[in-house]
Amino acid sequence: MTPQPPNILLLCTDQQRFDALRAYGNDQIDTPNLDRLAAAGVLFENCYVQNPVCGPSRASLMTGRYVHAHGLWANGVAPPEHERMFTNDLADAGYDCGLVGKFHLAACAGGRTEPRRDDGFRVFRWAHDPYPGSSENAYHRWLRAFRPDLYDAAVDPGSPVTFDTMPTEAHYSHWIGDETISFLRSDRLRDRPFCFVANFFDPHHGFGAPKEYTDRYDPQALSRPVTTPDELAGKPPIFTEASAKSYGGHAKGYVEYTEDELQETKAAYYAMVSLVDAEVGRILATLDEEGLAENTLVIFTSDHGEMLGDHQLMLKGPMMYDCAVRVPLLMRWTGVLPAGVRRSELVQWIDLGATVLDAAGLPPLPRGQGASLLDLARGGKDAWQRDWALSEYRDSGHPYDPAVHTTMLRHDRWKLVVHHGEPATARARTGELYDLVADPHELTNLWDDPERAPVRLALQEKLLDVLVATEDRSQPREAYW
Repeated sequence: MTPQPPNILLLCTDQQRFDALRAYGNDQIDTPNLDRLAAAGVLFENCYVQNPVCGPSRASLMTGRYVHAHGLWANGVAPPEHERMFTNDLADAGYDCGLVGKFHLAACAGGRTEPRRDDGFRVFRWAHDPYPGSSENAYHRWLRAFRPDLYDAAVDPGSPVTFDTMPTEAHYSHWIGDETISFLRSDRLRDRPFCFVANFFDPHHGFGAPKEYTDRYDPQALSRPVTTPDELAGKPPIFTEASAKSYGGHAKGYVEYTEDELQETKAAYYAMVSLVDAEVGRILATLDEEGLAENTLVIFTSDHGEMLGDHQLMLKGPMMYDCAVRVPLLMRWTGVLPAGVRRSELVQWIDLGATVLDAAGLPPLPRGQGASLLDLARGGKDAWQRDWALSEYRDSGHPYDPAVHTTMLRHDRWKLVVHHGEPATARARTGELYDLVADPHELTNLWDDPERAPVRLALQEKLLDVLVATEDRSQPREAYW
């Protein structure tokens, strides 16, 4: 009898920086369930997303393609209808596919309902975020039925109840856990493999969690933002603008926070991660109870990071610091992948779809640009060829005036970030160059250092080669002319 292909459980948070897990060396945060997941599987130390904001990054996850290839270049933009997702191939191969929570492959602002596309999901429990908006928000529908008193209080501007600080049993993250558990307990899963995507909204701003989680953290006991007093003087001017006002002027900037408020924000952010950790613990326990754990590939990751005061910046935007574009990536597949292994190679979000299809025994997406991580996770280091990571920002979040376009290349010990000038925007071209061995916190910009000019030139030339190598040339050539 042919064994059933493995189940796929993809757990994804929103705006979680790589170091917001104890397993990544942060002893100030409480994440016992995710730490156990890391200990039972493979932890990738250097996973980079393809864009530092939600929509473009998530499109890269689902299509396995770079931002300049799939076309969803900014939040509020939809990819072309011909873009195929890895869940389409899984569904065609007999997988039962489902999603709960955020998706963000189309515009969601102003009460919009994200339109369905050919995505392969049988179950689609969409809720872009926990806040008032679309009438089709599945979380709101559930909350109105489960706790109408809390829903009414949360939408009342005069009430102290908010969606961020909702009691745990009524919180969006808990709802994600419940919906995932309900799917895992379905009788439909007994005769076919599944792929379920659980998309948490936490620890996205605005920075709040149930009291039982915020009580775990003393803001004053947490580390202070990573910066130096004169850091912005050596960085591109856009960072001074973003320090004053986040999100192109649409949100509170770093300079508007008091020192105490910065610490309280970090405590709330950590509390949000701990809440997600507890829900992941419930989900993993359900896998065990249902006898599904042995044949399920579990992946935990996030769509991008959060500045959290580092470099005198908050939230996200045209920043390519590691805290913005480097994310956690954990993979557990009992009996197939080793336990307690850490991989330092440069991997990317476009690799996850290829990894899932490889695990399912399916060929890669015909237009996919990622590579399966399974062999690397098993220890096949010599087979991993790509020694760089690429991230692109094309005025992708709330727009700046003039527009901001940045491109990051991570290679060897170096990070190069080009801030593009004419003809792309009216801004002057400038950039960033960091030696991540000597300066792991990216505090000293070497872009204008004459001694590093040869390194910068070599990296800029490599970036050009990378951009050419990642062009979409999937359209078949039928003849020589």
